[in-house]
Amino acid sequence: MNAKEASRNVLVYKSFDKKDFHFLEKYSSICILTDDNTHEHCYPLIKDILPAHHITLTITPGEEYKILNTCTLIWQFLTENKFDRKSIVVNLGGGVIGDMGGFCASTYKRGIDFVQMPTTLLAQVDASVGGKLGIDFNGFKNHIGVFKMPRKVMIYPSFIKTLTKRELISGYAEVIKHALIRDVIHWDILKRVNEIDTLDWHQIIHHSIEIKSFVVEEDPFEKGLRKILNFGHTIGHAIESYFLENKENKLLHGEAIAIGMICEAYISYLKGFINEATFNEIKSYLLKVYKPVEITADDIEKILPLTLQDKKNTKGVISASLLATTGKANFDQPISLEEVKDSLEKYTSYQVKIG
Repeated sequence: MNAKEASRNVLVYKSFDKKDFHFLEKYSSICILTDDNTHEHCYPLIKDILPAHHITLTITPGEEYKILNTCTLIWQFLTENKFDRKSIVVNLGGGVIGDMGGFCASTYKRGIDFVQMPTTLLAQVDASVGGKLGIDFNGFKNHIGVFKMPRKVMIYPSFIKTLTKRELISGYAEVIKHALIRDVIHWDILKRVNEIDTLDWHQIIHHSIEIKSFVVEEDPFEKGLRKILNFGHTIGHAIESYFLENKENKLLHGEAIAIGMICEAYISYLKGFINEATFNEIKSYLLKVYKPVEITADDIEKILPLTLQDKKNTKGVISASLLATTGKANFDQPISLEEVKDSLEKYTSYQVKIG
């Protein structure tokens, strides 16, 4: 399946309907992969309309479990239940379930079909679309993975009702990112939003999917244009990985990416790509939505080396996607450790002003 065919298989549904799942009947075995949360809150919503021969596997939730040890449990489950190459895995969950379940399906018996059924806003607008799959390794986020398009992406905005406010706001970071890199008109709308509960999520999800699907169709294997989707992620992933391993209060993905977007917007300003007014507008809105996070000088020194492991880097040069203006981004922009450090130190100064 090529990228354009895959994009046509990203479907947004208004309600749950048994006929939506008829295509699963042809598979010899069906595994519904959930975590503790989605098994309790999301699986009951579709349990009775799934084919009768499905079975479930429930794993522990959390980014810290998106590792090879959990993959071994999944592969062992598929093996013990005699899943063959005409079987399918349905990933019912957020980005962790989608990334890891898709990775395990893509490597089991050299690849079986899988379906992404994202239950978080983050996964619905970003993680489930585009065929990037992977797991964390030795503290490095998505260090091991593959590109493989799912059989289908089935998006039900109704699942958002099962989320906490914090999880909803986390997913909103990717909505903001899509506007900043590709649609200045949408950014102008979002920056006036004071309470995200008032947003039309069905429309928001559609908009983000359209942006990501277009970019993925143009560049399915992230050789060029698709790299713009990484705005905020070079520094954001390093922050997320550091907090995951070293802090009691771990950050959700979107919370780390929000910091990353502030930092990378600041570097965009330092390099003269955007003006100070534009940077301040971006910074102010993100700090209105996301509470400042304490990052100490010691934290910064430990975060810096993690940016060197980013997958976009070449020959040891940190490569980021930076804003050219609101609504447009440039990829493969070299940034230095000094600039990353400066941006993180600048971010910590905002807490003093806001606190």
